[in-house]
Parts: sequence; C-alpha cells; structure tokens
Amino acid sequence: MRYGFIIPAGDVQTIPEMAAEAEAAGWDGVFIADCISIDTPDYPPGPCYDPWILLALMAARTQRVILGPMIAAISRRRPWKLARETMTLDHLSQGRIVLPVGLGAANDDAGFYKVGEEMSQKGRAALMDECLDILNGAWSGELFSHDGDHYHVQSMQLLPPSVQRPRIPVWPIGVWPREKSMRRVLRWDGIVPQKKDGDMTPEDIRAIKTYVEAKRELTTPFDITWEGETPGDDPERAAAIVRPWIDAGITWWMEARWNNTGLDEVRERIRQGPPRIN
Repeated sequence: MRYGFIIPAGDVQTIPEMAAEAEAAGWDGVFIADCISIDTPDYPPGPCYDPWILLALMAARTQRVILGPMIAAISRRRPWKLARETMTLDHLSQGRIVLPVGLGAANDDAGFYKVGEEMSQKGRAALMDECLDILNGAWSGELFSHDGDHYHVQSMQLLPPSVQRPRIPVWPIGVWPREKSMRRVLRWDGIVPQKKDGDMTPEDIRAIKTYVEAKRELTTPFDITWEGETPGDDPERAAAIVRPWIDAGITWWMEARWNNTGLDEVRERIRQGPPRIN
C-alpha cells in the first residue's frame, strides 16, 4: 500500500520544494496536474506550467518518491515526442515515473476547446489508444512501427529504452463498469477508476479488483488508485477514511485537495505525512 500526494497549485519554485517535503514526510508519490489553461465560469484562468519540465525539477529534488502527471491528456500530444519526454524523465528519475492517462477535461481546458483539438470522447479515445501503442514500442528500444487511423510510424528505433522494464507503468482511467473502457485497462499497468453512474464506493473497487484478476492476462504488477482527502491532525479519522478503500483493494491512496485550498494549508498537510493505518 502506497500513499501519493497530488499537488494542486504552486509555481516552478514551490512545487519542486513541495515534492522534496513530501518525500521527507514519508509520502510514496507526488503528482501534478496536466493542463494548458483551465478556463470556466467557476475557475477563471490561473497559473499553469508544463508538466514535463516540472516533473524534471521534481525528479532532481527527490530520490525515492514516484512521480507523474495526474492525469496526462495524451490525445493532444505527438506520441514520438511524448516517448522522448517520458523516457528522459524515466532516466533522470532512475525509474520513478508513472504515466496516468485519460481523455482530458476538454470542456474545461482551453488547451482543447480554444485551439481546435479533438473534442469528441470517441475521437480522443482513439487517439489515446494509438498513442499508447506507439509509446509501448518506443520505450522498448527495439524497432517498431505503427499504421493506424490517426498516426503512421515507419519502422524506427528510439534509444535508449526506458529504465523500467517492460515499460514505464501506464495507468489509464477506467470507467466502471463500461466494458470497452475496462478492456483498455487490462492491457496496461493500473487504473484510475471512475464510475459511469453515481459515486464510486469501496464495493465498486472490490468488483474492479475481481474483474481485473479474472480477465487480465499480463503477469506484471497492477495498481488500483483512489483519491480523497484526510485530516493530517486526526490520525484516527484519517485511518477511518482510508481503511475501507484499502480493504477493498486499492494499492495507492492519492491525497487530493482541489477545492481552492491555500498553498500554506497544502504544505502543512504534506508535512503532516500520509495516513497511518495500524
């Protein structure tokens, strides 16, 4: 069982500092948002930074924690360039990068709807699947090619391969119990779960775990994540919040504070450390 912290805000100086603070406080992973410009009536545009540059700075400031975006909207990225960026981060961090992926907040992120990116869910899903196939080939260090509806790669080889073998772990969003979405998850290394209707419950996580164990053919490790908020000053309450999800089968608890939490409060929660489950 591991505990991650999703940093909701900050700048290019404070976010790497917070990553180092999280490592010192005992968190197992640190994650940051991937967006161009969130621009909605409820959330007017605010500071956003390139995730790959920030993750490089975070890698340079840490030694142990897992790092990654939460989540990467890869349908708007060139797969071969993304392969280079992620492989470089994997080497810089000595194998501490994971890649959670999803369709992205197309209706909220001006980096989708104001610049002509694909907006349909079906179109973004198709782009994402082809991108993942290309990443898998590129990270191998072997010759690979791809001939899809959206991307075409002639036989090529990208060296060096990723540090992590057989690849950098990929955690797609999986919408439960939507079969097509869950079949995608089975091909990779973890799940960021969502629910088609209603709120996710520990019983849903238990069902997802059973589904994956029954249907996944790969023998590599598989992670199940869930995010929420716990009080750092009330260990018993924090444990009570997290324990049902652990019992259901999650392997990562992601501490997430998205609701306009002040930076000082975020840093205090980081320093308090992860929930302690006896």
